[in-house]
Amino acid sequence: MNPSTQPRGIRVWAISLLAVAFGLLTLMEGGTILFGGDAARAAAGNYVPFVLWFNFLAGFAYVIAGAGLWLMQRWAVWLAVAIAAATAFTFAAFGVYVYFGGAFEPRTMIAMTLRTLVWVTIAAIAWRGLPRVKPARP
Repeated sequence: MNPSTQPRGIRVWAISLLAVAFGLLTLMEGGTILFGGDAARAAAGNYVPFVLWFNFLAGFAYVIAGAGLWLMQRWAVWLAVAIAAATAFTFAAFGVYVYFGGAFEPRTMIAMTLRTLVWVTIAAIAWRGLPRVKPARP
């Protein structure tokens, strides 16, 4: 059966919308700090540039993954897994940065925890709810 013709379950529907909404919010928030001028950067406090840039660029991947999940595409499962892994890796790098005395905002720790949990959850639901490989031909 073609993945795009399978019925879309409530879980896939929910994670698709969550991924797109999370992506759009991430792009808006990150874009405001990156491109909004000195006042926006000052309001952000001690943001960590590599984390900010990762999250901003990942926002595009969030929207693409959400659209792919909505369309029941196999590649979207793998993209969700890659996003979860890359987010966890960036969170770990942030932890190393903090450990060695880098300035940061405490809300970054909360935000990265949330991002990691959200994407691990999306990836797990996608993994269980969508096919990851092309079905064998009879």
